[in-house]
Amino acid sequence: MVPQKNILIVEDDENVLSMMVKHLRKAGYNPVQAADGLEALRKLDEDNFDLVITDIVMPYISGVGVVSAFKKKRPHVPVIAMTGYGKEPEAAVVEKNADLVLAKPIRMSNLMSQIAVLIGPSRKEERP
Repeated sequence: MVPQKNILIVEDDENVLSMMVKHLRKAGYNPVQAADGLEALRKLDEDNFDLVITDIVMPYISGVGVVSAFKKKRPHVPVIAMTGYGKEPEAAVVEKNADLVLAKPIRMSNLMSQIAVLIGPSRKEERP
C-alpha cells in the first residue's frame, strides 16, 4: 500500500485553513495544520512532509521566512506559497525558492491539480 502523503498547511485564516484541510482529506492526503509561521517551523522539525503550502502574510514569522527556512533544511520538497497581496510578496517567495505562488482567493480545483503535479496523486487517487 502506498503511504499517505503528508502536507503541511500554514495559514492564519481559520476559514481558509479548515476548507483546505477538508479538501485535502477528501482527496486522500494527510493535512497537518499550522496557524502561523512559528508553529510551522516547529512542525517542520517534528515531521516529514511531502509538500508545504503556506500563506505569505502571517503573524510571528511570515511565509517568506517559512519558505526560506524549509528550503534550507529540505530543498527537494516542494513549497506552494499563497498571497492576496500582489507582486511584491510574490517576488519575495520566488526569491526564496517557492516552487509555485498562487493568488488568493484560491480555487480548490486549481490547488488540487497543482498538488498532483508537484507530488503526484494522493493514495486515494492511486487506487485501481
